[in-house]
Amino acid sequence: MRAEDRHLIALDIDGTVMPFGERDEQGEYIPATPHPEVAEAIRTLHNAGHEVIISTGRAVEATLDVVEQLRLQADWVVAANGAVTLKRDPLATRAYRREHVESFDPAGLLERIRTHLVTATYGVETADGEFLYTEKMPSGTLPRRQRQVTFDELLTANASRVLVVSPDHALQDFLEVSEALGLSRVSYAVGLTTWFDIAPTGVTKASALEVLRQRLNIDADRVFAAGDGENDMQMLEWAGRRGDSVAMGQADPHVKESARRVTESVYENGLLTALQQRFPDLLG
Repeated sequence: MRAEDRHLIALDIDGTVMPFGERDEQGEYIPATPHPEVAEAIRTLHNAGHEVIISTGRAVEATLDVVEQLRLQADWVVAANGAVTLKRDPLATRAYRREHVESFDPAGLLERIRTHLVTATYGVETADGEFLYTEKMPSGTLPRRQRQVTFDELLTANASRVLVVSPDHALQDFLEVSEALGLSRVSYAVGLTTWFDIAPTGVTKASALEVLRQRLNIDADRVFAAGDGENDMQMLEWAGRRGDSVAMGQADPHVKESARRVTESVYENGLLTALQQRFPDLLG
């Protein structure tokens, strides 16, 4: 592929590449899987020479699970909402190594949030990939290496992100808390449980992708991004400034407003439709 034709294609996972997982009657997480036609289209674009980058809020292990399901040998992967950038390395664990990790001291942040959300469950994903939590969190997208600790122990961690979960609070409660405290945050719903996911200041999927775009020398008008959640909004706005961005059909209205166009829902293979429209020569 000629350099001037090469695109950076950034794809969210849950709600975009595939539906969210579900829980059985015992509360065990049942992961979803990518639709075969969606997976084939993604591989086709990668094999043609485009730079396909999975960009997700998932932890590293849960992200690589999907990369492997897609049978995708992408050079770059963005995890933890932009806090972790992975580079393909056949000698590394699961063929990827941590190229760059953003981290911060979570102590002040956690203490401030706890004054507003006393009954919530708190967790920290550390810079080296361990997940510390005060109570078990219901998700299959977190690191497998986990350890229960006291709230005070969380305050001493070197965090790549902070997670707050509370069935007692609606999404609006979380948004009001973030506004009151002036937090840089992304938030999203998983099933009926509201999550509050906080990255280091200034770190988003968009910030990580822009570093890679410049490193790969891909022009901004050859960027494509697709997503469905609040944690995708900066990515959709970033891609849509000069390139193309697509919100999934089931996304909330304000998420759709951050994208240049809207496709069908993930349950209707909306990503496949959007990719076919953008790259008809390969997928038409």
